[in-house]
Amino acid sequence: MVTLQASAAAVSPPRSPRPRLQRIAAVVNSAAGSVGTDAADALSALVAEHGYQLAVAAPPPEGIAEAVRKAVDSAPDLLLILAGDGTARLAAELSGPDGPMVAPLAGGTLNMLPHAIYGAIPWRDALAALLEEGVEQDVSGGKVDGRSFFVAAVLGSPALWSSAREALRKGRLLEMARRVRHALGRAFTGPLRFGIDGGAGGTAEALALITPLVSKKLQAQTALEMAAFDLKDAREVARLAFNGLVGDWRSDPGVRVRTVERGWASARRRIPCILDGESQQLPRRIAFEFTPRAFRTLAPPLPDGS
Repeated sequence: MVTLQASAAAVSPPRSPRPRLQRIAAVVNSAAGSVGTDAADALSALVAEHGYQLAVAAPPPEGIAEAVRKAVDSAPDLLLILAGDGTARLAAELSGPDGPMVAPLAGGTLNMLPHAIYGAIPWRDALAALLEEGVEQDVSGGKVDGRSFFVAAVLGSPALWSSAREALRKGRLLEMARRVRHALGRAFTGPLRFGIDGGAGGTAEALALITPLVSKKLQAQTALEMAAFDLKDAREVARLAFNGLVGDWRSDPGVRVRTVERGWASARRRIPCILDGESQQLPRRIAFEFTPRAFRTLAPPLPDGS
């Protein structure tokens, strides 16, 4: 039996020892980063091995969003998602705290939400473990401009660096150089202004909003951790990138960290944003807030054995 461990801050105490699963649905994107054409059959076989029946949808990429909506509307006890970060976020957002439990499995490139809940393990191991020992748990999150995120949101020009990082990961050096030039061209052209919890805030080159699911500092699901990045030039960007790779970025002199429940941010033009690994463009002024109960998941027991 595969055993998983989750951090105490990641999810709330289980709502019941072991939920009764009668109807399980799944949406599989075979074209996602690490899924493959045989994944739907493999997932169905693994669920059957554990004695459950499964209704699985494996549409072409352009039909994934509609398949997720139909799966949520069918109100299963558990919805398995084997796809990329955007699909996992969509399923959790549509399900909400009162919809089906959502189990996002690692099938994309970054796999931010699956790794946050189950750890950086193959999806088959995560699925076997949650079917054998998973308990129902609430997951908190946040919203930016009304759009949900469950791991982290990055606001401001440094959000443009994600595409450069992905190009580097794939060994596409020319593409990486082009994207770095684009990101530097957008950076340092004007700060984000922000306010938090009804009071004064300040200015920053970028803001990162981090949920209790992954924060190393938050010990309870009561707020978001907000990091304000003060970056004045490319040299400071390089320093922060180095600190992020080899140490704790919170110790960087260009970073201010605090906890927040809600706030706002504005800029002179549209705000680049990353929500759980998915790049988006937001309006020039947005609001953000903490969501105590964002969705329900089937996850491993907490370290205390509850």
